[in-house]
Amino acid sequence: MGAVAKYELGQGAREKLGGFARILRANGFAVGLGETSDALKIMAGPCAERPSLLRPALRALFCGRQSDWRKFDEIFDAYWTRRGMKSAVIASGAPRKPAAGLRPSLSGAPGGAGEQAEAARGDGEVAAPGKGRSEGASQRESLALTDFRHLTEPDQLAATHELAARLAKNMRARLTRRMRARRAGPKLDLRRTIHKSIAHGGAPVELAFRRRKDKPLRVVVLLDVSGSMNLYSSLFLRFMHGVLTHFREADAYVFHTRLVHISEALRERDAQRAVERLTLISAGVGGGTRIGESLAAFNRWHARRVIHARTCVMIVSDGYDTGSPEHLGAEMAALRRRCRKIAWLNPMIGWRDYAPVAAGMRAALPYIDLFGPAHNLASLEALEPYLAKI
Repeated sequence: MGAVAKYELGQGAREKLGGFARILRANGFAVGLGETSDALKIMAGPCAERPSLLRPALRALFCGRQSDWRKFDEIFDAYWTRRGMKSAVIASGAPRKPAAGLRPSLSGAPGGAGEQAEAARGDGEVAAPGKGRSEGASQRESLALTDFRHLTEPDQLAATHELAARLAKNMRARLTRRMRARRAGPKLDLRRTIHKSIAHGGAPVELAFRRRKDKPLRVVVLLDVSGSMNLYSSLFLRFMHGVLTHFREADAYVFHTRLVHISEALRERDAQRAVERLTLISAGVGGGTRIGESLAAFNRWHARRVIHARTCVMIVSDGYDTGSPEHLGAEMAALRRRCRKIAWLNPMIGWRDYAPVAAGMRAALPYIDLFGPAHNLASLEALEPYLAKI
């Protein structure tokens, strides 16, 4: 057998595939970081030469349900070949009327949440000169794919902050709908059905069902605000503000050389005031990092109060710890025994040729359920299918 040809994927191809994954997630596909990583491997092979080869490979990877198979071909044609387009799910950014059953992407893809928000303002508002809806959508998509460390202009930072808050809000809305759909129990409650039938002469007109009461998803976020994370921490604080504003059960902390509980400050409705309060309570931000000691403080003083059976703990850090790796490993093991899942988001995963070689990161890896990138808004959006399964 001959060797399988491999191709070097450029930045454009990676962004194109990332946009396709976002479109699929917006249309109900369970596409996460693992599926996207496998799709990159497919794109690096000979299947990328022709759509006729790429389509069945991606279909087999992304479609896990019969409903996915029915929608996949139309979405694929609209995005990759621009044929049979019945919706705004296209790569060029030209707005079109969405088709029934297809929902555009959340984070800035054409026709996404930003464009829906513009439409909701009413016909009385006119777009700014030189900036039509398609241009605005393209700018939002570009910001969603831009590494946070490359955002330097004040208007870019402000727009990214707005997108981060919107992402948290829409993520919460979709996760809530999924949890409500599961609450329709399959078991008939015979006793309550008989009780209800008394009013109808004994006829079981109204059926009552028994269903297990699910605890709502709780998200606990621990953000590294040390000097090595300085380029990312401010934007993550904006995302965390959106999480605490829109998630019914959420808790937030920052850590550097010590742990600081910031949930109360982040619940300020005004994001700017929230950041100002954080500046006052988080003395020492930007110094070194003691992840093990910070986790020890969380496990001792907060874990019992904020963690239950459906809690996902998100740790956002580059893994550079000035403390003992053994201490960090022990505290990660203790945290893993308490919560449902641990997701460690590392912005450096989005960098080329990154490997988790730091001693602290290697000590934490055995206890992590999801080790994913967190360098742009698109990587945060990819968390949604993972959260939906908790």
